[in-house]
Amino acid sequence: MFKGVVVSVLSCVLFASLYYLSPFLAPLDGEQIFGWRVLVTLPFTTALLCVVKEVAAVRALLARGLKQPVFALQLLLSAALLGVQLWLFMWAPMNGRALPVSLGYFLLPLVMVVAGRVLFAERLTRAQALATLVAAVGVGHEIWQAGSMSWETWVVALGYTVYFSLRRWLHTDTLAGHWVDMALLLPAAIAFTLRAPHSWPLVAEHPALWPLLLVLGVVSAVALALYMIASRWLPMGLFGLLSYVEPALLVVVAWLLGESIAPQQVLTYVLIFAAVGLLIGDGIWHLWRGRSHRLH
Repeated sequence: MFKGVVVSVLSCVLFASLYYLSPFLAPLDGEQIFGWRVLVTLPFTTALLCVVKEVAAVRALLARGLKQPVFALQLLLSAALLGVQLWLFMWAPMNGRALPVSLGYFLLPLVMVVAGRVLFAERLTRAQALATLVAAVGVGHEIWQAGSMSWETWVVALGYTVYFSLRRWLHTDTLAGHWVDMALLLPAAIAFTLRAPHSWPLVAEHPALWPLLLVLGVVSAVALALYMIASRWLPMGLFGLLSYVEPALLVVVAWLLGESIAPQQVLTYVLIFAAVGLLIGDGIWHLWRGRSHRLH
């Protein structure tokens, strides 16, 4: 289990490093970086696909898409939802919006708890219900202070929930399904790299970008690989708890990039962190209780 924890935390560190890396890819903008990320990540993801021997699963998904037009449209929707998140992840830290996106990642597990209850009839524990209520108070405070929640926060919290729910419903929540999503994003990625101003000459004129783009591709693919390994090595409860490491690191990255929490936003973040703490405490309690029952 210790190895699984290390692998999970390392994947979160790598994802956070991508967040920190994006401003150093200037003069590329957020859309161009999104395009290049897809282009340089797909080859490494393809190699990973071959290593874990899921090529046949990809063929099966594509064959089903060719036979079932509705399923093909659902695959396109899945790819589009992922594309929006990949774009926002690289765009936000370059435009001073890293903290709103980080808040979205903190809210995401809470929104998914609600989605699990509503869409998949999953039961909420008392702690989960209380955490959802506390988070709702935090969201209400932010809306009261600013008139609304940041659109970036909503896109992450709601958009990823829809994406994960759709993949679960379609049974494409595998490496093969992820590869199909990335492959379907390829035309959009190429279009973003070719739009004015043309990014290919920019990359050619700035040799320092070459190794950074290579690092972008390798880190993206390795982070995904470690994330999936951790999901297999760890109990589901512990794996879910460790997902909170990433948004905490994203807040640290936002501070390193010069962003700060406005005084009127402090209560919002305190309430969100409190809700996360409740979920973590609830998860630890159930893991400990489950282990105690097995020992007896």
